[in-house]
Amino acid sequence: MAGGLQMPWKDRMEKQENKKDEEELSLMLINSPDYFSSKNLALQAQKKILSKMATKTMANMLIDDTSSEIFDELYKVTKEHTRNKKEAHKIMKDLIKVAIKIGILYRNNQFNQEELEIVDKFRKKLNQTAMTIVSFYEVEYTFDRNVLAELLNECKELVHELVGRHLTARSHGRINHVFNHFADVEFLSALYSLDGDCRPYLKKICNGINKLLDEKKLQNDSTVIVLEFIHIHQNHSILTILTMLQNHMY
Repeated sequence: MAGGLQMPWKDRMEKQENKKDEEELSLMLINSPDYFSSKNLALQAQKKILSKMATKTMANMLIDDTSSEIFDELYKVTKEHTRNKKEAHKIMKDLIKVAIKIGILYRNNQFNQEELEIVDKFRKKLNQTAMTIVSFYEVEYTFDRNVLAELLNECKELVHELVGRHLTARSHGRINHVFNHFADVEFLSALYSLDGDCRPYLKKICNGINKLLDEKKLQNDSTVIVLEFIHIHQNHSILTILTMLQNHMY
């Protein structure tokens, strides 16, 4: 750079990571029905999407209020457990990045019949996991960290299977990063500790999950973690969605 100044290595890595995300999204858009008529604007719109994914504005665009509150508590409890604000931010950022990419694939009918069956399996497994999370909280001394970890890992494997032929190794790494954290037995033990610091966060998470279960939002195809993006924006083209996201980046 001019004057001998060098971009900090973390900034350089972040820039390179965002560039790779843009390239991956570009390939996805090339295969979408809207690509031939919206290439240039779509590519311009996507450039700002992935660099600031973890903002609350973005989260509110992707999910409803109840789900957003759950995400907020997941961030807080992750920060509490890891004692690392940057790591907590990275985990949630990775979660939202993966959700965006899966949402784009789903919205543009890129999943074949076999993959749509995986979506259905994931929906059911997520619903089972959500009910287990709440049950372990509401009924004292029933918590089994190994059972919950196994359910979360089964969710992880279904997501890997769903995007296997669509996303890069980098995205698969993000999936592992997210689920390996939330399925970690030490994290789950801290979360469910009766006298631990994480208990208040768990209460709010379970209250939110109960609300979603009552409203049957975990029983349709727009699941809270992956497909809520599609549910909210189902009447918009991919170009419109990308433009909306870009407008919220500033």
